[in-house]
Amino acid sequence: MPLPIILAEDSPAIRESLIAALVELADADVIAVAETAAEAIDALTAHASSWRLAIIDLFLKAGHGLDVLRAVKRGPDQRIFLLTNFATADIRQRALASGADAVFDKSTELDQFFEACKALSTQPLR
Repeated sequence: MPLPIILAEDSPAIRESLIAALVELADADVIAVAETAAEAIDALTAHASSWRLAIIDLFLKAGHGLDVLRAVKRGPDQRIFLLTNFATADIRQRALASGADAVFDKSTELDQFFEACKALSTQPLR
């Protein structure tokens, strides 16, 4: 069964590349995309019972990924990954404190990111 994902990424080129790679490498089904924090929160709320992974970019077209992390309500089988080009120690700490399960740097940690997505796709639901 494909891993249902909500993706908040404001760059169309990065978004399309991520979707293709997630489908191929992590057996994913991207059920919603968002370009702004408000769109991401709306998508996470609208699909509250169906998503298992939310992938949130730090800087969105409007709003901030940390705002999305703080606003989201989730169940025990739902995970949130922050994927950013700005994975400084401070951002990592703030993201984890705001509710992220993991933080990945787009430029240096994509292999680890895709491995984490794949691992989640094979985990049974609780």
